[in-house]
Amino acid sequence: MPSTPTPSAVTSPTATLGPIVSSAHLASGAMPALSEFEFGLILVGHAFDRWMTRCAAAAGVPGLSPLEVLIVHTVNHRGRPKRMADIALVLNVEDTHLVTYAVKKLEAAGLVKGEKVGKEKAIGTSAKGADFCLRYREIREALLIKGVKAFGTDAVELSRIAAEMRALSGLYDQATRSAASL
Repeated sequence: MPSTPTPSAVTSPTATLGPIVSSAHLASGAMPALSEFEFGLILVGHAFDRWMTRCAAAAGVPGLSPLEVLIVHTVNHRGRPKRMADIALVLNVEDTHLVTYAVKKLEAAGLVKGEKVGKEKAIGTSAKGADFCLRYREIREALLIKGVKAFGTDAVELSRIAAEMRALSGLYDQATRSAASL
């Protein structure tokens, strides 16, 4: 009878192929793992964008862009209206006109409303926007959270990865400023 190889005797495909990256010329530098992370980030980013728009449509609001979905959730956060500059800051959007345009579209859809706070305009969710956020959450719990839990994802590890990603965003921002000065 042929023997079945033990797990330690089986070589991982990535062990012989190298890291899974989109740009081998970038992975050939001093830290191939960062290129591997960046490729994963690209894939997750696009998948997350698709998820947000499809979940929004399933929640009854088709046609929203990923940024518009993020803005509705951001202004709904803690039930407090947010200034445009704060929305852009929280979402790390450099081009504030993108936030302004998205907010106008969301106001026209009846999901958010603007109010004067001193000399500034603050954006909050309307009743329709708050209902949308609750429906989105229900769908997210049923479809995404259920799948993530079934996959066996450890919540503590996921939180650690999120913290590391936030820290890396600062390093990317610093490198961006340095590159702009060249």
